Amino acid sequence: MTNPVPLPPEPRARWRGVEVPDSVVDRLRGVCEVSTASLGDAGRDWWPLALTWAVHGDVPAQPAAVARPSSADEVAAVLRICNEARVPVTPMAGRSGVCGGSVPAFGGISLDLTAMAGIVDIDDASLLVSVLPGTFGDAFEAELRRNGLTLGHWPQSIHLSTVGGWLACRSAGQYSTRYGKIEDMAAALDVVLADGTVVRTGGRAPRSATGPNLTQLFVGSEGTLGVVTGAVLRAHPSPTTERRAAWGFASFAEGLDACRRILRAGARPAVLRLYDEAESSRNFDLTTTVLVVLDEGDGGLVDATMAVVSDVCSGAAVLDAALVAAWLEHRNDTSALGALVSRGVLVDTVEVAAAWRELPRLYEAAIAALRAEPTVIAASAHQSHAYGDGACLYFTWAARPQDDAVYVRAWDAVTTATLAHGGAISHHHGIGLNRGRWLEPALGAGAFGVLRALKSALDPAGILNPGKLGLPSPFGSAPWP
Repeated sequence: MTNPVPLPPEPRARWRGVEVPDSVVDRLRGVCEVSTASLGDAGRDWWPLALTWAVHGDVPAQPAAVARPSSADEVAAVLRICNEARVPVTPMAGRSGVCGGSVPAFGGISLDLTAMAGIVDIDDASLLVSVLPGTFGDAFEAELRRNGLTLGHWPQSIHLSTVGGWLACRSAGQYSTRYGKIEDMAAALDVVLADGTVVRTGGRAPRSATGPNLTQLFVGSEGTLGVVTGAVLRAHPSPTTERRAAWGFASFAEGLDACRRILRAGARPAVLRLYDEAESSRNFDLTTTVLVVLDEGDGGLVDATMAVVSDVCSGAAVLDAALVAAWLEHRNDTSALGALVSRGVLVDTVEVAAAWRELPRLYEAAIAALRAEPTVIAASAHQSHAYGDGACLYFTWAARPQDDAVYVRAWDAVTTATLAHGGAISHHHGIGLNRGRWLEPALGAGAFGVLRALKSALDPAGILNPGKLGLPSPFGSAPWP
């Protein structure tokens, strides 16, 4: 994957990794392909703060080597070797994450899973698909479409991200209001534990009552509890009908209430995106709060859904449905990020989630807190994923200068407001390094204690993606912040 800010041939690592003996690297070479050259890109992902460091030729960290297994057996062998030697292992694939989740914070070995790619099996009758973790999203969806199916999972990073990354960070696609998030699609997983033990969670039988759902234990664990080497996902028939519409509201709060009432009535349009005035102006050149709606699927269901949407929005201004096409055309364009970073602008997005009752107040509090930071030059938001009980708010902010302390204050502003309103500090980008300091207060001391106990039980030596999720590490404190 190519990041928007290029690196020099020999970038500098800001954080020093642990010593990895040559003997360990030699043993790994007996298991799978191993590279010790050109390691700069393996030391970063799309974390926007690290992109500002790249302007100065820096990466957060660098592994001692990159191991590239091509099978679950090879993954198990790599982990056994590293576990015995107490060498940290950071799983990675597309490296499209934006929170530093695939940054090898303590060096060690980066485990590149992109050689494990492709669909293994399609059960069309049951709508279940077995797929390998290094499969990139666009290739996966294209193959499903050739078989008359869709996953319905369209993250902005679909061309850069992989199935394993989706599962690791509890990814959400842009059509999640209809199809759900990746955790709703995960029926079973193959996972390799730190000591090389291979585990299968879940199965092909629906809605089993066979104890706790162990599949969900690993979904969202960001490679800290085990390495996903295969997945069974729930698919859908390819849609036969698509409908689009757009409306304008006098305020963001009015638009949020309309979204709430649409979901409350039982309608689940694939796309239900609401932009505040600042983002409506930037994206659509309109001075109103814009709601874009798209639904797809069976014709009868789509007609019923859009009828509910139209009824709820009857008091709003009808806008040109071509606005949806404009959003579709530009929804995955990240070219502006590199240009802003290169011009000395510090920019990032913070996605959170909260219950409908709290969303308007959370929006106002977070925007006010961002704009109160003297160096912030822009702050805006949109509602990007909606459900019966609440929705995701996606904040965008920009500041000058590119100062690490400014970055921390901006993130703290949104996160503090989110926790004050009972929200989730991440909806789909995960925790990684950037949000690690907030996970314990977000979960509560008791729940975070359970997570620590799970980590200790499944990875006693602490080798798996250390420094992430705010978990303690035998290699020291997480280097950021």
